[in-house]
Amino acid sequence: MGFGERAVKKGYPVALLVVIALSLVAYVLWPTDEERIRRLFREGVGAAESEDLDALMSKVSFHYHDDYGLSYLTLKENLRKQFEVLSDIRVEYEVLRIQIEKKTATVEVGVRAIATMGSETGYILGDIKTPLALMVDLEKERAKWLIARIEKIE
Repeated sequence: MGFGERAVKKGYPVALLVVIALSLVAYVLWPTDEERIRRLFREGVGAAESEDLDALMSKVSFHYHDDYGLSYLTLKENLRKQFEVLSDIRVEYEVLRIQIEKKTATVEVGVRAIATMGSETGYILGDIKTPLALMVDLEKERAKWLIARIEKIE
């Protein structure tokens, strides 16, 4: 057996160990779909509170449509107008349920939002006793979840 063959045989267990270790690290560090969805809401709320329209719309699918006739572009324009008149936006939310399919997910969420318009401050979503109940449909584009539809739960 030559030097090269011995090196390959000795290196094989080490290479296998490295592959297993890297796989384990990737499994531990790679976020689950549920973690990604929770991050989507956390970052979206942060963008809304800071009135960062571009960051907020980066959470919305270009395929967005809802029962109110809003598409991606009309939603963006409506939010732009709201950000012009509202300030000091504060959002409280609770993810109540996440149901994940392969490339779609449905999230039930309760939301309260307070904002200031001029000198008046008040609830714009939900109220002190009852959050607004929403059903949010998501679609997975590559490894990223995006909002495809939002509807109010009656």
